[in-house]
Amino acid sequence: MRRLLAAVLGAALLFGVAPAAIAFPDRPIRLIVPYGPGGITDITARIIAPALGDQLGQQVVVDNRPGGAAMLGFGMTARAPADGHTLVLATTALAANPVLFRDIPYDARRDFTPVSLVGLVPMVLVVPRNAPANSIAEFVALAKRRDGQMNYGSAGNGSGNHLTTEMFMHAAGIRATHVPYRGGGQVMTDLVAGRVEFVFAVLPTARPFILDGSLRALAVTGRTRSDAVPSVPTVAETVLPGFALYEWLGLLGPAGLPEPVLARLHQAAVAAVRDPAIAERLKGIGVEAQGSDPATLATHLDSELRRWDDLAKHVRFEVAQ
Repeated sequence: MRRLLAAVLGAALLFGVAPAAIAFPDRPIRLIVPYGPGGITDITARIIAPALGDQLGQQVVVDNRPGGAAMLGFGMTARAPADGHTLVLATTALAANPVLFRDIPYDARRDFTPVSLVGLVPMVLVVPRNAPANSIAEFVALAKRRDGQMNYGSAGNGSGNHLTTEMFMHAAGIRATHVPYRGGGQVMTDLVAGRVEFVFAVLPTARPFILDGSLRALAVTGRTRSDAVPSVPTVAETVLPGFALYEWLGLLGPAGLPEPVLARLHQAAVAAVRDPAIAERLKGIGVEAQGSDPATLATHLDSELRRWDDLAKHVRFEVAQ
């Protein structure tokens, strides 16, 4: 037995395969969600985890690790052993946090191995039903007249609502006051009540309010209209030609994943995300399923890091820590 083991290990080293990669995966895989239960990142993780587990032949366990604007979960992933048994479902926050926080316990470029882009999530601009603006053009004109006097809500500093709004306002040449909340539920309640004047929300969160008439949808941020609210125009077809902005979800592991492990994870992720049944379920919650090679996610992450860094040169963010 010892001779056989030595032969196997010798062959693995001869062909450049790390021993840990030979039997990968040999135990359940932890999929870290850097947010609490119930949000779109958590729901997406719970949709893809069983399919990913089926592809890998091991259970994929969703592990919610909220805190620090997702930095707790990102940091845990960066410090995990690079054996493929710990992954994170990352979001736009991975790219945006460097412009929002001084002390970050990881480097977004160096400390992770991109596996696959999972999905893109368009946002929708919603206002109270009695708001004076009935279209995105009227909204922009109103915001310019009131120059900084309007307010908008978000789920917190560094949240998708916050970042999308700042990017839109920079592109449209308008200003408004940021009102951060601790989570997305209260901000939508206060928007319906008129205590804040607008929110860029993910479609799954906003759609029930749009359908029951509590909120008025003015525009979506995707390249095309959304099947979830087909009558709502895009920002690009109305006031800002070429504008497209998505929240994104990507699967990453710690830096230094062995190539055979990365290849196995990538193959499994693409098969899971592109499965027609999974893609349809993701579509139902407002996520446009992707499934990409690692290089595509790496390029996307680098582009996002540069985009938020550029925005920070023009927008005064509330820098914390």
